[in-house]
Amino acid sequence: MTPRSIGAIIFAALLLVGCNADTGNTNMPPPFPLTRDAMGVFCGMNLTEHPGPKGQIITVGRIDPFWFSSVRDTVAFTLMPDQPRDIRAIYVSDMSRAASWEEPGATNWIDARKAFFVIESRRQGGMGAAEAVPFGDRAAADGFAADNGGRVVTLAEIPGAYVLGSDTAGGSVEHDRGDVRLN
Repeated sequence: MTPRSIGAIIFAALLLVGCNADTGNTNMPPPFPLTRDAMGVFCGMNLTEHPGPKGQIITVGRIDPFWFSSVRDTVAFTLMPDQPRDIRAIYVSDMSRAASWEEPGATNWIDARKAFFVIESRRQGGMGAAEAVPFGDRAAADGFAADNGGRVVTLAEIPGAYVLGSDTAGGSVEHDRGDVRLN
């Protein structure tokens, strides 16, 4: 990855970073329930056909959310400079309330800024890649990590290289997403 592309990614991340510590956005819209009509932004496939946690991003410029077949893709979307910046909400499946890995749930969403994520585990996401597995409960995240390997982090602590793929493996690009400013 070139210094210029790293700079572009950092700039995009900074656009999302808020300057205050208020994480209670009262204008944040509620999450949409997952339905058979939900199609993944990157894969173009139906989300209900894939196991593991999902994600949705609600923006000002769209009526319906951007859907993701994995949480890793959800976080990556927020870092890509060519994606919309008018984010109002980022929701991920709360796997502490999921029926199973195969059935992550249609309505058990959690604000990504409040979730605990297990990264570097043995479990793969909906598209067969490494996953950032979200939990609304720290104890559940710790239990998942004990059973499946990995470590527990917050949204702000997920390394950019982890969600953006192997093209960034040569250098660690850190991004502060803990205080994502939502429109």
